[in-house]
Amino acid sequence: MTDQIRYACAIPILILFTNLSVVDAQSRVMRKGDRQNNRPNIIIFLVDDMGWQETSVPFHRVSTKLNQRYHTPAMERLAREGTKYTHAYSSAVCSPTRISIISGMNAARHGVTNWTLRQGVSPDDQLDGIDPPPWNLNGATTEPGYPRTVQITPLPEILHQSGYRTIHVGKAHYGASGTPGADPRHFGFDVNVAGHAAGAPGSYYGQKNFSNGRDLIWDVPGLERWHGQRINLTEVLTIEAIAQIEESVAIGKPFFLNLSHYAVHSPWEEDSRFYQKYLDQGLEPMEALRASMIESMDDSLGRVLTALDRLSIERKTLVIFASDNGAPHAVPANLPLRGQKLAPYEGGIRIPFIIRWPGRMRADATDDSNVIIEDIFPTILEAAGIDWKTKPLQDVDGRNLVDKSRGHEPRNLVFHFPHQYFKQGPFSALIRGRWKFVHHYAEDRDELFDLALDLSERKDLSKGQKALTMKLARILGLELKRMKAMVPVRRMTGQRLPLPGH
Repeated sequence: MTDQIRYACAIPILILFTNLSVVDAQSRVMRKGDRQNNRPNIIIFLVDDMGWQETSVPFHRVSTKLNQRYHTPAMERLAREGTKYTHAYSSAVCSPTRISIISGMNAARHGVTNWTLRQGVSPDDQLDGIDPPPWNLNGATTEPGYPRTVQITPLPEILHQSGYRTIHVGKAHYGASGTPGADPRHFGFDVNVAGHAAGAPGSYYGQKNFSNGRDLIWDVPGLERWHGQRINLTEVLTIEAIAQIEESVAIGKPFFLNLSHYAVHSPWEEDSRFYQKYLDQGLEPMEALRASMIESMDDSLGRVLTALDRLSIERKTLVIFASDNGAPHAVPANLPLRGQKLAPYEGGIRIPFIIRWPGRMRADATDDSNVIIEDIFPTILEAAGIDWKTKPLQDVDGRNLVDKSRGHEPRNLVFHFPHQYFKQGPFSALIRGRWKFVHHYAEDRDELFDLALDLSERKDLSKGQKALTMKLARILGLELKRMKAMVPVRRMTGQRLPLPGH
């Protein structure tokens, strides 16, 4: 496995909100009235490369083999106390998802459509006759003038300006090394612990100084006090995050904590606290290793929830848990889903997603509506009482999930990956209700699936339902055009490949 494949990123996400104090009445983005006195704190707990079924919480209508393998009691608690979303989606790879979270924009609109690392360098593989578009390979920024970036008004900056203490702990992966976006503080975080340009750690082990000892770009920064200790990175980030929660509560300051774990992304290093028990259960070493990383992540979630209980803020807290994309190819397939990370199929884009907000959202409930990762942006701002439609925000594609009046009109979920990377060619996809349409640019080939009857996407209906296929192709093409999506180009002529339905 190459370093590029090994370190292409991903993540699950948890967001917590707690009641906060009044902020400056002159804030340009705050609503007037009582909502100013009843805003929540916010925690995003984001997990990397965790598949839909890599949990003891079944997101399918039946429990599966993987659900029975893994032990995630904290996620079970979260599902009991909140709403579980069974049809939640992200981009198929990490950086696009992360920037969608802090911008509210679909990846087709913000143009960071693959993972980022080195300034001016694309991780794309060569594809015969076709090149990727001039995508925003340097990530996101808040200021104009930086080449190959998207300028955004980021979520943490909006919250910071509204009186929140804003904290980032863990993986950032918003901008390439050497650009302003490589530092989470560029986006309005007051505190940054361990976040930088890389999408994976050099190592999870404190005794290795969280470094692989070769390419230092992967070394996790700012954790020197933990160097040389026999401790796992996931546990370190949990300790650091809880300390930040305690400090915020002590000073009476509303806080936004983005706890974004490097786990359960490669490198493949077991958490010794949990590894042996899975070996004892008869799992193969790689399977036991993966299970230990997942339980390590869940232990972190449990410790955060316990800290909220101890601080008596649990009932004033909104929690959103999600992953940034599907599980990678190196781990067991998330059956019954087809495909894994990078792919347009459900295994690449369908993610675990839970929201907990006592008194505002149903407990022990299941929501089967289609939701997507950029919905986190307006959901957080709406919950915090912030008018997220106030300019100069970028065009926001996400929807507020707390809004009970969303209606039942089918919404269009758009997925866009105009790249060739690790055997995955360029594609765009659309989910509308039960129907899923996929367009493959290199072959000029379409696929149509009925997800209600064929969750495993085994039967392509495009030939038998040509009218519906053409309709969805046109809808997808119009959505991509509306968002000014960049598409692959022919190498010899430099001409853009046609949009779906055009």
